[in-house]
Amino acid sequence: MAKKAVKDMSFMDHLEDLRRVLVRSTAAVIVMGTITYFFADYIFDQLIFGPTNPSFITYRFFCEASHYIGFADSICITELNFKIINTEMEGQVNIFVWICITGGFILAFPYILWQLWGFVSPALYEKEKKNAKLFISISSILFFLGVLFGYYVIVPMSINFLATFSISKIVENTFTIESYVSMVKTAVIASGLFFELPIIIYFLTKLGIVTPLFLRTYRKYAIVIVLIIAAIVTPPDVVSQITVAIPMLLIYEASIFISASVVRNKLKNEKSS
Repeated sequence: MAKKAVKDMSFMDHLEDLRRVLVRSTAAVIVMGTITYFFADYIFDQLIFGPTNPSFITYRFFCEASHYIGFADSICITELNFKIINTEMEGQVNIFVWICITGGFILAFPYILWQLWGFVSPALYEKEKKNAKLFISISSILFFLGVLFGYYVIVPMSINFLATFSISKIVENTFTIESYVSMVKTAVIASGLFFELPIIIYFLTKLGIVTPLFLRTYRKYAIVIVLIIAAIVTPPDVVSQITVAIPMLLIYEASIFISASVVRNKLKNEKSS
C-alpha cells in the first residue's frame, strides 16, 4: 500500500512534503533556540568558554591518566596562554544569535529526525515503519554521544594544541571570538553528525549504494584518515591521539557490521519469497 501511494505521488507532491518537513524543522530549531536564550550566561561562561580553563574536566582527566600510567606531568595542562577578543562592532551579537541557533538545532535534533522519518516512511514497508521509535531513539543517542565526544574530547584537545602551538616566541596567540566559537561549533556538530555514520550506512546499504565489501576494502584508508584527524586535533602524545581515534574507528566498524546485517536480511527475505 505504501509503495503504491508513493508511486502515485507527483514530483510536486514530494516537494510539498519536503517543504513541510523543512518548515517544521526550522520552527523547532527557532523554538529551542529561543529557550537557549534564557540560559545564555551559563552556555557561554560554563560551556562555550569552559575548555579555555586549565581546570576543565578533560584536562584534569588526562593529567590523572598520565600519573596513572607513569607519565608524571607530561600531559598535564597547567595554563592555556591565549586571549579571545572581539574585533567587529556586531561580532558578539552575531555570535550570540548563532550559538542560540546551534543550541536550538542540537536540542531539536530528535524532532528533526522524526520529521525526516515521516518524509521517507511512505517508501518503506510496514515492518520497517514500526521501527520508527527505535530509529529515532538510536539516531538521537548517537548524535548526542557525538556532540559530547566533540565537546569533551575534540574541542579541548584542539584548544590545547592551537593555544600552545607557536612558530616563534615573538608571536602572541590572540584569537577572535568568531574563530574560537566557529571551531567549537564545527567540532561539536561535525562530531555529532559523524556519529550518525551507522544510520547513514544503513540506508545507503538498503539503497544498494554501499556494501560491506566496499567498507572493508576501504577500511585501511579510513584508518589512515582517522589517525590523521586525531594527530591534527590532539597534542603530540599517544594517549590523546588514541582517545580521539578509537571511538571514530569503532563507529566505522559498527557501520560495517550494520551494512553486513542489512545485506544478510535482504538475502534472507529474497530466499523466503
